[in-house]
Amino acid sequence: MEKKYLIDELKKNGFRITKQREMLLDIILENNCSCIKEIYYKAQKKDKNIGFATVYRMVNMLENMGFINRKNMYRICLLYTSPSPRD
Repeated sequence: MEKKYLIDELKKNGFRITKQREMLLDIILENNCSCIKEIYYKAQKKDKNIGFATVYRMVNMLENMGFINRKNMYRICLLYTSPSPRD
């Protein structure tokens, strides 16, 4: 899923796109993170000022919008593709 699409969807739902939120999207899109703490540690390496609550809220927001699935270990899910036979 493209970052631009996610940003557009977040904006449509009334969310501001901050530098920290963009950075978190990059981390989630580029990595296969297994938990919020892992996303947080990767974000901390890029921005020492980011808080755990910011990461949690962003992940929760993406999950509520249907873009993240905890079963898929915080990878962005392609919701508009047809399911594979194994799903």
